[in-house]
Amino acid sequence: MSDTTRGRPHPLRFLNSDGRPHPVENALAIGILVVGLVSFVLGIILRNDVVSGAGLRITATATGLVSLVVGLYAQMVSATREQRVLIVTGLIAGFVGLAIGLGRGGF
Repeated sequence: MSDTTRGRPHPLRFLNSDGRPHPVENALAIGILVVGLVSFVLGIILRNDVVSGAGLRITATATGLVSLVVGLYAQMVSATREQRVLIVTGLIAGFVGLAIGLGRGGF
């Protein structure tokens, strides 16, 4: 009967493969992935657009830099393999956005 006392499964259960909840680490991993993908998409827009404003270049560069700095911290405090996969994906995407933003005159 001990099965009936269990609560609802956590929606981010796939990130908690060790069976323990890690809400801060999960939020960092998903946040890094989102910010890195935003930087990547802005960098690709910069790469393909001949006339782009300074705001787009600065945004792509800034989000890429935030993704790298916070992502390296998140990598150190991550608890599971699944979190690290998301963090590294966000780091790579953020680096590409940062590089393209800097190449176009970001900061």
